[in-house]
Amino acid sequence: MINTEQTSPFRVMQLTDPHLMAEPSGELLGVNARDSLDAVIALALRNLVAPDLILATGDLAQDGSEQAYRVFADKLQVFDCPSVWLPGNHDHVQVLQQVIAGTGQGRRQVIAGGWQFIQLDTSVPGKVHGELLAEELEFLNASLVAHPALPAMVTLHHHPVDIGCDWMADIGLRNREAFWQVIDRFPQVKIVLWGHIHQEFDEMRHNVRLLATPSTCIQFESGSRDFSVEEKAPGYRWFDLYPSGDFETGVCRAVEFEYDLDSSSAGY
Repeated sequence: MINTEQTSPFRVMQLTDPHLMAEPSGELLGVNARDSLDAVIALALRNLVAPDLILATGDLAQDGSEQAYRVFADKLQVFDCPSVWLPGNHDHVQVLQQVIAGTGQGRRQVIAGGWQFIQLDTSVPGKVHGELLAEELEFLNASLVAHPALPAMVTLHHHPVDIGCDWMADIGLRNREAFWQVIDRFPQVKIVLWGHIHQEFDEMRHNVRLLATPSTCIQFESGSRDFSVEEKAPGYRWFDLYPSGDFETGVCRAVEFEYDLDSSSAGY
């Protein structure tokens, strides 16, 4: 139950897997990536979402181009708040880092609203699956040790648990046991949040809420054995966070967005 006597919540928005391209006409399985992101952002603005922080959780570009990252940055300017970006398996990490150098969008740790936000890089160059290097795990551990009194949200691109899609079983976080060995030592971790799976996910693991969010572009079919997309609208996730560690969250989809999905594809 949320304590309504607390101050107004710290509001966070997650945008994930836009798969932008250098060309404005760039499409993913028939969906124009820029148009679908525009529809999601327009929905957030219509919903009077005024986020205090935006979490962009990977696959920001499909082609790893500088132009794609600059377009993403431009589109976020409609929100009067900072954003932090994580790379995904489709991103070109060096190009992404060059574009956001000196902006604060590459911050790995944010302390705001009575919470700690920890961003982990799970990308592996040239691979679809994810892995956390030893220094990433050390950073996670050190960040949690340093702020034991702050509720924490840990974000990454790749899924650290089984999501029930057979074809994605091998392309999640490979060394998830090492990740959970760290998380399980710190009761202040309230949320583990990711992208990559292009679908909504919401489960509990011990006292940690496990959450994933629809892509701002195409959606993968939940529970599918083989690669499959479904005609669900793109969307975003919102959070209202309180210093007590209480929070509310939900997913909003741009159901009015029209597109011609290529559902026959065996991959993307």
